[in-house]
Amino acid sequence: MDVKDLLIDENCTVLESMRVLDRVSKKILFVEREGQFVATITNGDIRRWILRKGSLDEKVSKIANYQPKYLLESEKAMARDYMKKNFIEGIPILDDNKDIVSIVLWNDEEFGVKRSLDAQVVIMAGGLGTRLYPYTKILPKPLIPIGEIPIVEHIINRFLPYEVNQFSLIVNHKKNMIKAYFNEIKKNYEVNYIDEDIPLGTGGGLSLLKGKINSTFILSNCDILIDEDYEKIYNHHKSEENLITMVCSLKNVRIPYGVVEISETGQIENIKEKPEFSFFTNTGMYIVEPQVIEELEQDTAIGFPDIIEKYKEKGAKIGVFPISENSWLDMGQLDEMEEMRRRLERDE
Repeated sequence: MDVKDLLIDENCTVLESMRVLDRVSKKILFVEREGQFVATITNGDIRRWILRKGSLDEKVSKIANYQPKYLLESEKAMARDYMKKNFIEGIPILDDNKDIVSIVLWNDEEFGVKRSLDAQVVIMAGGLGTRLYPYTKILPKPLIPIGEIPIVEHIINRFLPYEVNQFSLIVNHKKNMIKAYFNEIKKNYEVNYIDEDIPLGTGGGLSLLKGKINSTFILSNCDILIDEDYEKIYNHHKSEENLITMVCSLKNVRIPYGVVEISETGQIENIKEKPEFSFFTNTGMYIVEPQVIEELEQDTAIGFPDIIEKYKEKGAKIGVFPISENSWLDMGQLDEMEEMRRRLERDE
């Protein structure tokens, strides 16, 4: 990767830095002032800023680390040991003028870092998938292929590097097809089926797991993929002592028209040409405490966002783990499904 791809000016906004991180698919950027390296910024710095309700329009200089670690060219051979010792995402290699000549980036596999997640995964796989008709006229939504394997298998595969081997699928529509698929493939994990005889919504089906899950678990829709460090999400949930943590993705929407604001007297007050709005949206993945299962009414239909609202009203601690827009893939609608296919084909 070209060094220039990882450089940003300190006058860039937080939102612009997030876009660069998305584009380069790395966890760290190097900040310059008038062409001179002065700081670093990581996705962790941005996440902490967002959780403090910091503005995405603020300059990165507000949150960057202006005491960055670096090595000189003569010290480059020790870069990997240095990163491992200090547990940093990447380190710039500088010449005598303190200009960046190369960058060494952290790679979990290269460093032999073992990731582990002590949690079961529950996948809501019982919906009708009406927005994906006519595909779902033949197949249940979890079995719609994205590339060579179905979406639900993509979801499961993302957890396997974390040594997760217990998956519960809440099934209803065309459930026998789902069971038949997993019974036929070779796998090194266990799939348990929770039969939802009547539709119970994205939350109500959890009541069927009473007495079966007694520790923190991960809940996921069956039509999304999250490209993030699941261990970090889980650890954030535990450290914040949340009852539920919702994984939320940044979403940027550009209005393709000039937006006109009208005053009380009927005059044009302001015109914004093709404005862009940024906000965070629910991805459909959550970290959940088992208390939620035990307190659900049996066989009562309810959406999981409604469960969250009820707990919020009671004063329970409901948290958020923000991720970038590029880290969330959703196939809930036909055009989004095609985009997911293109992304996965490009990344392979």
